[in-house]
Amino acid sequence: MNIDKVLKTYVPMTESAFYILVSLSVPRHGYGIIKHVQELTNGRLVLGSGTIYGTLKKMQRDGIVSVYADETRKIIYEVSEIGKALMRHEMGRLKELYTNVLMYEGEFQ
Repeated sequence: MNIDKVLKTYVPMTESAFYILVSLSVPRHGYGIIKHVQELTNGRLVLGSGTIYGTLKKMQRDGIVSVYADETRKIIYEVSEIGKALMRHEMGRLKELYTNVLMYEGEFQ
């Protein structure tokens, strides 16, 4: 899938998809992703296996992640170049949101 189609399909990203890809800043297996997301969110977001593996399968199909087996035959997920471009775009969008939150949060106190 080309980057324009990926952006159209995934932006804005779900929180689960965002944290899955953030977790793949280094290659990880599924359980490692689940644990990393829990750590990043201080336990606020606990991904179930159905959510994580369903999302990873879709991302693999769309070329956002690639998979390989390590020496223990565990499936390892790695973000692709298209996935990195998607994350750069989404992070830019979130930075804009954050800037606007800071500018307007006082209006809602």
